[in-house]
Amino acid sequence: MNHLWSPWRATHVEAYEPPPPGTGSVFSRIAATPERDAEHFVVWRGTTVFVVMNLYPYNNGHLLIVPYREVPTYADLDDDTHVEIARTIRRVMGWLRATLAPDGFNVGLNEGAAAGAGIPEHLHVHVVPRWTADTNFMPTVAGTKVIPEAMRATYEKLIAAVDSEEIDSEEMEAEGDTQATGGDGRATTGE
Repeated sequence: MNHLWSPWRATHVEAYEPPPPGTGSVFSRIAATPERDAEHFVVWRGTTVFVVMNLYPYNNGHLLIVPYREVPTYADLDDDTHVEIARTIRRVMGWLRATLAPDGFNVGLNEGAAAGAGIPEHLHVHVVPRWTADTNFMPTVAGTKVIPEAMRATYEKLIAAVDSEEIDSEEMEAEGDTQATGGDGRATTGE
């Protein structure tokens, strides 16, 4: 058996309490407790979705875009949530570029347990940063993925990027910028 020392996980393991029956998915419980956002690694909250770090990431900075409303399929989402997911993917990729400088991204969702969804009752979108040079022997030889930075450190970087984006949007509005903006505060071309 292979072992990888990860003492930072002990806090998470020791704090685990099984949810009471009928309380919804882990995402529903996170959505209902904004006062615990830092503890749950919630990076941002929108109108219909929130962004949270994946506790079991494929790569450093692996984020999840989660609708507040618990639905199992993409077709079950309302139009406002579809739109906010698309806009949030763009924002998340911007935050990750600003903080981790990835060379690319994997973006997608797994609908249903057969497709690999770990929480099939609550659809969510994965945004996974990727680096060209981040291929090594560990996954192949040892069956182990190495995450190069502690989650809390990545979380703090992402929060700073989100805060910076929100400040930039507020400054643009305060300066009376005449350029049109989308619902997410980003400038649009007007087309």
